[in-house]
Amino acid sequence: MRALFVQHDHLSPLGPVGERFAHHGFDIDTIMVVPEASFHEPDIAVDFPSLDEYDVLVPLGAPWGAWDDACIGTWLRAELAWVRAAVEGGMPVLGICFGGQLVARAMGGSVAPGPKGEIGWTAIWSDRPALVGQGPWFQFHYDRWQVPPGAVEIARNPVASQAFAIGRTLAVQFHPELDAEALRGWFAWGGEEQVRADGQDPHVMLAQTIAEGPAARDRTFALVDAFLTEIAELLPRA
Repeated sequence: MRALFVQHDHLSPLGPVGERFAHHGFDIDTIMVVPEASFHEPDIAVDFPSLDEYDVLVPLGAPWGAWDDACIGTWLRAELAWVRAAVEGGMPVLGICFGGQLVARAMGGSVAPGPKGEIGWTAIWSDRPALVGQGPWFQFHYDRWQVPPGAVEIARNPVASQAFAIGRTLAVQFHPELDAEALRGWFAWGGEEQVRADGQDPHVMLAQTIAEGPAARDRTFALVDAFLTEIAELLPRA
């Protein structure tokens, strides 16, 4: 089986999500949407590949908003159509943060700036904790989605919807792929200033992330396993 991971920028490692897909025998390909040289001017032309040779699509996070056509309109519109074709065609999709927002918007929901951002380790409330655990999960977003028609919301917290399923697709607002290495990269490209502006200490947040790493990795493995069996139906149930 083959999985295609969409890295929207150069700061989007696959982390334990990719590790777990590889554990299950998936061959993993990646595409980079916005290269480092275009990070500050991301509205570039992008050719999204055919999905015919893939079994599952995993669009990852991004530092931009899935509502922001003015900033990233050229490839954003193209990716929305691409994701919609995947979901409507029955292809399993695991949308993570920005990737989940893409699914929401592509399938008729909406995405907009939320009343407040969420940055750091956060517990959520899940209707199906065996599929989407209660966390804590790492969050780094300022936007939120409206669940699209035909989807079932699975998890939420007082700030934003956190997960929904539609067909063979699962969207999550948090970052199960996040580890300490990824957070260091985000901090180096503006994230540290965002954390400070949110009234938090980035050094403490990184130390917390290192300490939380082993348990978070296990939670991510459980999420990927449940997605592949219960939603994507690519692996047999135990």
